[in-house]
Amino acid sequence: MKNYSYEDQELKIPAMSHHLLLILHLLGSAIWVGGHLILSFIILPEVLRKKNPEILLKFEKKYERIGLPALLVMVITGIWMAYQLGVNAGRWFHFADPVETVVSLKLSLLFITVLFALSANIFVLPKLRPQSLSVMAFHIWSVTLLGAAMMVVGSFVRFGGINLQ
Repeated sequence: MKNYSYEDQELKIPAMSHHLLLILHLLGSAIWVGGHLILSFIILPEVLRKKNPEILLKFEKKYERIGLPALLVMVITGIWMAYQLGVNAGRWFHFADPVETVVSLKLSLLFITVLFALSANIFVLPKLRPQSLSVMAFHIWSVTLLGAAMMVVGSFVRFGGINLQ
C-alpha cells in the first residue's frame, strides 16, 4: 500500500498510513452515527412518549463525552486523508473532480451539522420543555440523517468519487 503525504510551503502534514487514518475515521463514524441512531430510534421515542426532556438531557450528557471527540477525530482524519488524496483546502468547493466533490459534499454536510448543533445548543436546549420536544426531535433526526449521508458520500471515495459533470 502506498504511503501518502502532502507538503507545501504553508502546511506540513506528516505521512501516516492512509489505512490507519481510515480506520480511525470509521471508528469515529461508528460512534457518531451509531450514537445518533440510538438517540433517534431508542431514546427519543421514549422521551416523546413520556414527554420527559430529562431522559434526553441525561443521554446527551453521557454521549457528549464520546460523541464530540469522535466527531473531532473524523474532522481531523477526514481533512488529513483529503490532503493525502491531493484535495487541499484551495481545491475545496470547486466540485471539479470526483474525489474533490466527495470532500466538498462531506464538508458541506459537516457545516450543516454544525449549524444544527449551534441551533440546538443556543436556542432549543436552554428552553427545552415538554412542549418544545418536537423542535429538538427535528434537530436530532436531521443530525442523524446528515451523519448517515456523510457515511454514504464518503463511501464513494472507494469507487473514485462522485462525478457531477
